[in-house]
Amino acid sequence: MNPSVTIIVPCFNEELTVQHLLHALHEQHTPLEEFEVVIADGMSTDSTRARIDSFAASHPSLRVQLVDNPERTIPAALNRALAAAQGETIIRLDAHSVPSPDYIARVLDVLESTGAANVGGVWEIRPSHNTWIGRAIAAAAAHPLGAGDARYRIGGAAGPVDTVPFGAFRKEWIERVGPFDESLHSNEDYELNVRLRRSGGKVWFDPSIRSVYFARGDWISLARQYARYGFWKARMLARDPRSLRWRQVLPPLFVAMLLVLIPAAVAWPPVRPKLAAMLGTYWLTIALAGALAAVRRRDSGLVIGLPISLAVMHLAWGGAFLWGLIPRSRS
Repeated sequence: MNPSVTIIVPCFNEELTVQHLLHALHEQHTPLEEFEVVIADGMSTDSTRARIDSFAASHPSLRVQLVDNPERTIPAALNRALAAAQGETIIRLDAHSVPSPDYIARVLDVLESTGAANVGGVWEIRPSHNTWIGRAIAAAAAHPLGAGDARYRIGGAAGPVDTVPFGAFRKEWIERVGPFDESLHSNEDYELNVRLRRSGGKVWFDPSIRSVYFARGDWISLARQYARYGFWKARMLARDPRSLRWRQVLPPLFVAMLLVLIPAAVAWPPVRPKLAAMLGTYWLTIALAGALAAVRRRDSGLVIGLPISLAVMHLAWGGAFLWGLIPRSRS
């Protein structure tokens, strides 16, 4: 019997987390015969593939298929997994996520009750390393100063949104609007949701759909992640200006002001108080956020860790966004 649901998972060098995902899928309330898992691996160089094969061999009741993704990009991986999918309902997950036991059941209920084209829920963001830096990064990723009004990170009421993480949709919508855009190496889920909404579909957030997402474990990895997000958001904006949201404007605006005011302050002393006031206000805001988070979570490391993590996110995203706006030659 063909499964009615296919879980698609892009993957590359996820030896530390992929078995957590597979175990969570094996423990779903939904009967195992009703779904399959298709993992598109970007030719991992660690033990990821061996761990997937080992889990599949020891848990034969969970159907797991491993397909190659030589392009090593997320949208290419998703499209390779879609091509192999047998289910009519597609649920996208990541190899560093852990869905709640009722995840599939809740997704199917929400798709049915709302008639939405794509549904998703809340990320419970946890540190990938239980260090003060790891905890600070996880806290920053779920803080309004780091996530803006993105309900999937900060929570909120069920309803229509512009995008959701780990979307779930009927395969017929892909046949209608087309697959993931492989020219975008990031931001591919947002771009798909733009096309879904413009084709008359709803993108729906429901907080009862829950999964754990493991944040990056150090500031260098965090900077790389947010630089990738910012750059590819800018590349998407070049083709679709209407997709920009206010929360995405503030980091590049802040970086642009720094790029103007710092050289100006060096050359022209009257600018220095303005620069000092801007930096002082910014640091006071994120420092206050760190202090409040430290008290609320009873974690003193957040006093310094949260402001630094927020600054890394803002500067990496904003700087890469501005870099992405620079026209490139097509040759």
